[in-house]
Amino acid sequence: MSLAAYCVICCRRLGTSTPPPKRHTYWRGIRNIIKFTGSLILGGSLFFTYEVLALKKSLTLDTEVVEKEKMKSYIYMHTICSDKGESHGIAWQARKELHRAVRKVLAASAKILQSPFADTFGTADVEDHECAVWLLLRRSRAADRATRLEAVQAMAEAHHWLDYQYRIIAQACDPRTLVGLARSKESDLRFFLPPPPLPSLKEDSSIEEELRQLLASLPQTELDECVQYFTSLALSETSQSLAAQKGGLWCFGGNGLPYAESFGEVPSATVEMFCLEAIVKHSEIATHCDQIEANGGLQLLQRLYQLHKDCPKVQRNIMRIIGNMALNEHLHSTIVRSGWVSIMAEALKSPHIMKATHAARTLANLDRETVQEKYQDGVYVLHPQTRSSQPIKADVLFIHGLMGAAFKTWRQQDSEQALVEKALEDEDRYTTCWPKTWLARDCPALRIISVEYDTALSDWRARCPVERKTIAFRSTELLRKLRAAGVGDRPVIWISHSMGGLLVKKMLLEASKQPDMNTIINNTRGIIFYSVPHHGSHLAEYSVNIRYLLFPSLEVKELSKDSPALKTLQDDFLEFAKDKKFQVLNFVETQPTYIGSMIKLHVVPVESADLGIGDLIPVDVNHLNICKPKKKDAFLYQRTLQFIRETLAKDLEH
Repeated sequence: MSLAAYCVICCRRLGTSTPPPKRHTYWRGIRNIIKFTGSLILGGSLFFTYEVLALKKSLTLDTEVVEKEKMKSYIYMHTICSDKGESHGIAWQARKELHRAVRKVLAASAKILQSPFADTFGTADVEDHECAVWLLLRRSRAADRATRLEAVQAMAEAHHWLDYQYRIIAQACDPRTLVGLARSKESDLRFFLPPPPLPSLKEDSSIEEELRQLLASLPQTELDECVQYFTSLALSETSQSLAAQKGGLWCFGGNGLPYAESFGEVPSATVEMFCLEAIVKHSEIATHCDQIEANGGLQLLQRLYQLHKDCPKVQRNIMRIIGNMALNEHLHSTIVRSGWVSIMAEALKSPHIMKATHAARTLANLDRETVQEKYQDGVYVLHPQTRSSQPIKADVLFIHGLMGAAFKTWRQQDSEQALVEKALEDEDRYTTCWPKTWLARDCPALRIISVEYDTALSDWRARCPVERKTIAFRSTELLRKLRAAGVGDRPVIWISHSMGGLLVKKMLLEASKQPDMNTIINNTRGIIFYSVPHHGSHLAEYSVNIRYLLFPSLEVKELSKDSPALKTLQDDFLEFAKDKKFQVLNFVETQPTYIGSMIKLHVVPVESADLGIGDLIPVDVNHLNICKPKKKDAFLYQRTLQFIRETLAKDLEH
C-alpha cells in the first residue's frame, strides 16, 4: 500500500476528509498529528506506534474519536530498497520525516527519564528509547509497595511493546515481579521465558524409575496410614507387574477385595499415578517438600507434566504437589528458577477450569505481595483468580457432597466436554462451573472458594482402603484449611450439597468451641443447603442389596436414618443456628436418582431436607442436578443469587 493510501486511512480514522493534494501538507500533517514512540525494522517492514497530539485547526473532529485515537495504534510501512535511489520519491520523504519525528521524541523521552533512571541503571549501556522499559523495572523493585504494584500493572497492560521488549522484562525482572505478572489477567505470555532445559535422565533409567527413587528418598515419618499405604504400594510394585495388570484388578491387604478404580486413563501413566498419589500426600508436610526440592523433584515433575499433556489426572496431581510446595516461602525462589511460574501462567489462561484453578492456587501461594492467605490442598479460589483492584467484601464457600468434586458438582446439566466448547462461545448461557462464571460476574465483590475432599460410596472404591474419615474428622481438617485461607476475616455465606451440608453444620459447631475460630461464627451470615439429608438418607439402607454397595463406606453409614451421630448433629445445630439467627435457605429434589445402573432412589426426601428453620423449596430435579442450574435464568440460580444479595446487602454496600 502506498504512503498516500496510509495517510488517507489515518485521516479517515480521525474523522477528517481526504488530505489536500499539496505534497508538503502531508509532512506537516504527519508532524502535527502523530507522536512516534518507537521504531524498528522487522521482517522487511517499518513498525511505528503513534498517539494523537495536535491537529490543524482546519480539521473538524469528533471529540470521542480523538479520545479513542489517543490509545495506542499501529502503522506498518513497507521499506523499499532500491539501487536507483528515491531522493525525491514520496516513500523516501515519508521515511525521512518519520525518522526525524522518532529521533525528536526519543531524545525528549530520554531527557525526562534518564534522571530517575540513572540512579539505578546508570552504568548500563541502554538505548534512549529503552528507558521507559527499564524505568518500569526500576519501579517494580521500589521500597514502596504501592509503587511496585503500579509498575507491575503498567507492565501487564502494555500490549504495544515488541517481542524484544517483553524479553527484556522477562530476563531482568525479579521473582516477585514475575509472579505478579503471572497473576495479572491481561499479561502477555511473552513476559515468561521457557523453562530452563531439564537435566538428562540417568543412564539405564526411566522417568518411572526416577519417580520411584524420589518417593523412596522421602522420610517415612509423620505419615498417616493413607500416606504409608500409597508409599508402600508404589514402592513395592514393579513397572512390569503394573503394566501386566493394567486395566485389571489389584488386591491389597490380603483381603482379596478388587480395587476397581483405575488411577489413570492413559496406561503408560499408571505407575506414575501410584507414585504421584503418594507424593501429593508427602507434599503436605513442609520438611518433605524440602526433600522433594533437594532431590530434583521440581525438574522431574516438570518432565512428567510435559510428557503427559493429554492426561489431566497426572497433570492435576503434579500441580497439587507444586501448589503444596508453594506454601513454603523459602522454596519460592527455587520454584521460580525452575520455570514453574511460566507453566502456571499459561495454565491460568486455560479454558479448562480444573487446570486454570490449580494454577491459580499455586500462583496465589507464591504471591506474597498481594495475598496474605495460604491455600492448602483442596481449597480453591474460583474468583478472583488474578490480581484485581476490585475490593473483596465477603466470602462465599461451596462444599460438595458424597462423590462430588470442587468443580464438577457445580456445573450445568450437561456433559463437561460439551460445556467447555459451548462456554467458549457464550459464557452467559453455558458454564462448566456456575459459581466461577455466573456468580463472579453478578457479584464481583465476592471471593468464591470451592472445597474438595475425597469421598466414596463403597470401600471397594475408596481412594485409600485403610482410610476411615468420619464427618467429625473431615470437618476438623477442612476448618483448619479454611481458616488458613482467611475464612472468617470477612462476612461468609456457606453453600453446600448433600453430605457437604452436614460438614458445614459440624464445622460451625466445632468453630464455636474454639476461641481462635470465633471470627468464622461471628461473620457467618447465611447458609444454603441443596438436598442435605439432615435426618438421614435411604442410601445406606440399600447397601445390602446392591453389589456396588456391598461394603458401604463410613460416609454412607453415617447418613443412615437411625445414625445417633446424625441425630445429635441435627439437634445441636438447630438450637445453635436459631441462637445465632443465621439466614437459611433449603432446596430439595423431587425426582429419583439412578445409583449406578441397578437402582433408582429418592436420595433425600422432602422430610429429611427440612432443617427446621429457613425456607424449604422443592425443585423438580434429581439429587445430582439440584445444585446444577439448567441455565442462568433458571429458578435455582436466580433464587440462590437473590439469597446471597439480600443476606449480604449491608456488607456489600460498605
